[in-house]
Amino acid sequence: MSAFGQVGDLLQLVPVQRAGAGLVLAALGLPVVGVVIVGLDIMPVRFAMMHVALLGIAVGQLVGLDPVLCALLACALAGAGVAPLARTADGLSGAMGLLMSLAIAAALLMLALSGVNANGAFALLWGSILAVRPVDLVVLGVLAVAVPALFIWRRRDLALLLHDRELALCSGVAVSRLTVLLLVIVAVAVAGAIRLTGALLVDALTLLPALAARRLGHSLVSITAWAIGIGAVVNAVGFLISLAWDLPPGPILVLAAGAVALAAHLIPERRTSWRLPAPSSAPSPH
Repeated sequence: MSAFGQVGDLLQLVPVQRAGAGLVLAALGLPVVGVVIVGLDIMPVRFAMMHVALLGIAVGQLVGLDPVLCALLACALAGAGVAPLARTADGLSGAMGLLMSLAIAAALLMLALSGVNANGAFALLWGSILAVRPVDLVVLGVLAVAVPALFIWRRRDLALLLHDRELALCSGVAVSRLTVLLLVIVAVAVAGAIRLTGALLVDALTLLPALAARRLGHSLVSITAWAIGIGAVVNAVGFLISLAWDLPPGPILVLAAGAVALAAHLIPERRTSWRLPAPSSAPSPH
């Protein structure tokens, strides 16, 4: 049987269909989250939330609740809780480092004291795309709608914040509240991608499309559009390649996204500005 015929047969299977639907939904929301990560310069957030997710998974296994949902809740609370620790943009990275250290220590201690099987907790960090469940699709669907909607609704404020935090403050943007909201979304997005690629490979769905889009776009709108487009193409191509040649989807997605990001970086860098024209009226009260 040819590779293409094999793909056709595999696409008839419900787990494969769910995995494909999950990647489509992920392409609509997670690359936009990557734009936020790059704009706020909080690269350590992926590792911090990976450790927080592990803590949530450990708690879920200990008390008998769904581990992934516990990971989502733990990441959301951590994202909201870490924002007050950072009074400046540079302080966010330090706060993420503190969170990462505390979360992994608490997770390992809980696993050791409770006697819970640690293999099950760590297995979720590697992901299993064919194990995507309806509840996982719901989470990804909410992100696919909520994240682009937030960018459309608060486009000016987001453009100012991601371009220059101090400028956003002077322009009347509620920086603290908006930063908390963005951190919660980023944290939930990282946890939501666990089932698809695992927390260790979440960059394929978030950061790598955004890094490539930074080279191709010239404004927040165009960068966001490029990130979504790149994410959709990478997810589709990577998933089909993994099905055709019976390869693990997670690494293939990372390699495909990485190839696109490297190719984009061969293009001469252009000056990008996420700043929108200042309105003639009073600053935004938000």
